[in-house]
Amino acid sequence: MMTPTLWYLSQWFLPKSFNLPKAHIQVSQTDCFYCTILGLWSGYIIGYTTNYYTSASYSPVQELAGQCVQSAATNIISGLALGYYSCFVPVTCFSITIFISFTMADMYGISLAALGMLSTLSIGLTIDGYGPIADNAGGIAEMTELDVARENTDILDAAGNTTAAIGKGFAIGSACLVSLSLFGAFAVETDLIVVNILKPLEFSGLIWGAMLPYLFSAMTMGAVGKAANEMIIEIKRQFDTLKIREGIDQPDYERCIQISTNSSIRMMIAPGLLVLLSPLVFGFLLGPQGVSGLLAGAIVSGVQLAISFSNTGGAWDNAKKYVESGHLIVDGVVHGKKTTAHHNAIIGDTVGDPMKDTSGPSINILMKLMAITSLVFGQAFRDKGGVLLKYVHVT
Repeated sequence: MMTPTLWYLSQWFLPKSFNLPKAHIQVSQTDCFYCTILGLWSGYIIGYTTNYYTSASYSPVQELAGQCVQSAATNIISGLALGYYSCFVPVTCFSITIFISFTMADMYGISLAALGMLSTLSIGLTIDGYGPIADNAGGIAEMTELDVARENTDILDAAGNTTAAIGKGFAIGSACLVSLSLFGAFAVETDLIVVNILKPLEFSGLIWGAMLPYLFSAMTMGAVGKAANEMIIEIKRQFDTLKIREGIDQPDYERCIQISTNSSIRMMIAPGLLVLLSPLVFGFLLGPQGVSGLLAGAIVSGVQLAISFSNTGGAWDNAKKYVESGHLIVDGVVHGKKTTAHHNAIIGDTVGDPMKDTSGPSINILMKLMAITSLVFGQAFRDKGGVLLKYVHVT
């Protein structure tokens, strides 16, 4: 439906041809249409691939659930491998889209591809909101001890895990294209004609930028681990000091909410400063060339890390749901709830939660915020940057 719509829109609202002065090329209506549908269909392929790797209806998650019979370690190993495998198709789509769009309309073409990928935003927001709704419905059913309702909400929750992963796939893809477009705008703003990664400044920035998503993810995952540990200590304290099991005392929910809220604010300061200060430090010390390498490394590294985190976490969650549904049968034995396989699946799901809900989605922000910060301070980097280069001769 969107493909013919985009065709008619391009024919009605765009001139037959127009010039891109900075790129020194002429672009037609058809070129713009092709760039846009490349983004549109790349998003569709990414969504389909994500569904395949995270839904319990397909073999990757079913095989992952089978690994839970042996041990939690094999579940973790297989889940990480699944996430890395799932990067192949999306990254291939990105590379093809970027190559063709850039060839047709330079950075303007990449912007159109990002627009095409986001043209189904209303559907993306809908499926992204479905997961939390189903998850919270399951929590309410469990707290009210509605066992039959809980079985039904588990099915909805499993579907919600997949839709959430698909929504994150769209978000990661659009973040990659948008960040690349902002990178192009930064190059224009700072009069960078060519970004040569064989030069020392650009290559140094490239290596550092490729490291940033890993350091950023370590900070966010560590924050989740520390906050969860505080929560567990508080819950154990309440069970030890209050008569909750006997039904005499009520749990102190407010204290748990306070721990979560305070931790989320306090522990996000360092990752936020990392994202904001990295381009500023590189820009004023090494100039626009260093920042260009920084942005390139962060985009190339971040998009793949974000995809693998999102899909690994979703697959672990649905592997647990698959075990709980009673569909996991190995050598004629059903491995359902309260079995060793279920225990191992829960461990995988616990590891995957910060990956798919915290670190993976936040890498999108890292890529876009670094690019926006660099663009805003681009003229300052060009005019006053490169302080370190006054003392070090760089060819």
